[in-house]
Amino acid sequence: MLTLTINGVAHEVDADPDMPLLWAIRDLAGLTGTKYGCGAALCGACTVHVDGEPVRSCVMPVSAAVGSAITTIEGVDGPAARAVRAAWEKLDVVQCGYCQPGQVMAAVALLQATPRPTEADIDSAMTNICRCATYQRIRAAVHEAARLMET
Repeated sequence: MLTLTINGVAHEVDADPDMPLLWAIRDLAGLTGTKYGCGAALCGACTVHVDGEPVRSCVMPVSAAVGSAITTIEGVDGPAARAVRAAWEKLDVVQCGYCQPGQVMAAVALLQATPRPTEADIDSAMTNICRCATYQRIRAAVHEAARLMET
């Protein structure tokens, strides 16, 4: 048994230490907001925060997350998260929505680290893939969220 702290709650999971964190979150802890996309850390649909840093949970072994604070889309909160949610809604970012949990987690991490991101900061941090190509709306929403955080 391994103990994972997800969204501030301890979860005892019976998992092989090499199991990807994504499957422990979804299948063993029952938190299905984090999505499976590619399984190779390329698309970002599986992005969660581990000790405040965005990680691609599809390639992180569950054993590497033991003792860390894991935050999923269900538990992300704080000024940056509230600003991102408000901006996403205001600018109608979501099209199909599949990638959005990962996009939101990446945007929150960016704004927590860099409250006034430049275009280069956004390009560097927002590497998640969106099949619907809502990149312009995502970029605009990151800027809007930064403005909302200033007020």
